[in-house]
Order: sequence, then structure tokens, then C-alpha cells
Amino acid sequence: MKGMAQRGNQLAFGSFGIKTLESKWITAPQIEAARIAVTRYMQRQGQIWIRIFPDKPFTKKPAEVRMGKGKGSPEGFVAPVTPGRILIEVEGVSFEIAQEALRLAAQKLPVKTKFVVRRDYDESQNV
Repeated sequence: MKGMAQRGNQLAFGSFGIKTLESKWITAPQIEAARIAVTRYMQRQGQIWIRIFPDKPFTKKPAEVRMGKGKGSPEGFVAPVTPGRILIEVEGVSFEIAQEALRLAAQKLPVKTKFVVRRDYDESQNV
């Protein structure tokens, strides 16, 4: 996975988001853990968007199996991300709540992230 994200690299729905700074596979349980962390902190206020979806299956051979004999069975699903990709967006909460909620979500993910704010965000409109 080379290069920067070509799509999904700008805020499309919310005023705040987290953007990845490195390439990695993010598994479905990791995405779900981040989603739960955000919704728990925001206490059902505002709205969140998960901008990635785990649609790539990965396979694994069983433990203590000899080489050969074909490919392993599908083990789970991942979402491959590259630098610049927006992972989660938030709208309808204050700057401080969004920042803390997304910080908690970033701790659940295996990539370095950066908190981003919409260019035309006005502090007085969302309180």
C-alpha cells in the first residue's frame, strides 16, 4: 500500500474527524472498539460517521500445519488505509467533546492519527 489516500481524504459529513498518518490494515473489531469509545464518551449526542469499511478478507493457516496444501481459510476482514484517509467524523458536539471522543477512538486503532477540523468551522455555531 504505497502513497497517500486518493479518496476519502477530506471531511465530507462532520465538522471534526481523525485522519490516519500511516498505512496499515484495520480489522473489523478495532473499528467497532473505536466506534463504541466515541459513542460512550459523546453520550448519544451529535452524530458520527465511520468512513472505512472492512471489505477485504484475510486468510490464515491453522496452527502447526505443514507448508503447502493450499491457502488457509478466511479468518476475518480488514480495511486497508493509507496516509491521509479520514477514519471517523463527528458533528453536533462542542470542539472539546469531539476532540476527547476522537482521542479515545484513536487509542483503539493501530495507526497514528491526527485530529482535523473543517476549514469553515465556526466556534459560535456549535455549543
